[in-house]
Amino acid sequence: QVQLVESGGGLVQPGGSLRLSCAASGSIFSINVMGWYRQAPGNQRELVASFASGGSTNYADSVKGRFTISRDNAKNTVYLQMNSLKPEDTAVYYCQADVGRVVGGQVLQFRYWGQGTQVTVSS
Repeated sequence: QVQLVESGGGLVQPGGSLRLSCAASGSIFSINVMGWYRQAPGNQRELVASFASGGSTNYADSVKGRFTISRDNAKNTVYLQMNSLKPEDTAVYYCQADVGRVVGGQVLQFRYWGQGTQVTVSS
């Protein structure tokens, strides 16, 4: 099995900062992509940022210039630095990883999700 363990969520005032982290562990052959999604009440889950193994990154338009995703491949860990937070950033944030695992002598790809961590931006 593969587990994604998240930390760093909490309550912060508008304009403040938070740093989320997510570490993957278990039977892992490779990790191709790690990223962050978020879901607010009444909304669909949306991609916030992703980091591919080749170094390319993608960001939602709403967070460009404020959020930064980084990745420590040696630790199978992805981070999300969130600055200049706004009330509309309030959501449950989910870590996601596309993991290669050995099955029947072949490496197959599986998608895993963290349990989610609450981020609340409020005065």
